[in-house]
Amino acid sequence: MKILLAEYAMGVGIKGTLLLEGKAMLSTLADSFYRLGHEVTYLTAESKLKNGTAIISDEETFENVLENAAKNNDAGLVIGPDELLGDLTDILEKNTINLGCPAEFVRLCADKLVCTQILDSKFIATPKIVSEGFNGKYVMKPRFGCASEGVRMTIPERMNTVEEEYIATEYIEGEHLSVSMICGQRALPLSLNKQLIDIKKDNDDTIFDYKGNQVPYKTDYEEEVFLVAKKTVEALGCSGYIGIDIIYGDKPYVIDVNPRPTTAIFGLVQTLKGEIAELMLMNVFGKLPDSVILEGEFSFTKNDFEDIV
Repeated sequence: MKILLAEYAMGVGIKGTLLLEGKAMLSTLADSFYRLGHEVTYLTAESKLKNGTAIISDEETFENVLENAAKNNDAGLVIGPDELLGDLTDILEKNTINLGCPAEFVRLCADKLVCTQILDSKFIATPKIVSEGFNGKYVMKPRFGCASEGVRMTIPERMNTVEEEYIATEYIEGEHLSVSMICGQRALPLSLNKQLIDIKKDNDDTIFDYKGNQVPYKTDYEEEVFLVAKKTVEALGCSGYIGIDIIYGDKPYVIDVNPRPTTAIFGLVQTLKGEIAELMLMNVFGKLPDSVILEGEFSFTKNDFEDIV
């Protein structure tokens, strides 16, 4: 098959950490499809991958190049910032078969306020949304955003300064985890991951900085977390490859639902027996297995991505 891969930071030429993360994810996927014998093309402003054929794009042409390239491929996957990914997925879906999450689901998950409200209505534990007058520890985060960008814990006195495009939620003490999974035909957990988070003080705020992952993370409550992840995707009507961020305190709390591959995929493929690309194709064209096999564990930080750029 002809497979198109597009990642926004790489396709428009954004520099820095976002490019490192984007190329790590795109390279991981391109290598997997390549090993299966598929013809891979990908969008890029400059940086090149080891496998696949580059199609040049930039910030002004990214959407047009994506549309034209999609018409010449049998299937594709696009990764991008949550606030843009819905429209980019629309373009892909209108021109080829989408191997990722549908645009409607992407837009739902991108809105952290609406997503949290839906999960809460389905009795899935999430940090409670709070407002002025709340006296406990709370976290401010962008209503639309990705990774840990803009996330901070702050003091009650600053509650009245919550920006319009931010939401405030109670702070949950616990382990920072994520679940990588594929859903559609069924909800298939791939791995439970431990997120490596750097927590540091910045005046009255506490900043959470995502550094990397341990994949997989073995713990006695793995099945409990997987069950919550499955209930989450069922409540939202998810399909495709997703990452669910969870904090395990007295129980699992769903923090975010990412409607796309996340950087944890970089560690997942190091331990997955089989190809992640095959699972993505089976989810659309075939039948998913009941489970997957992981061998060993793999830890990485974002600094490790520099080796592939």
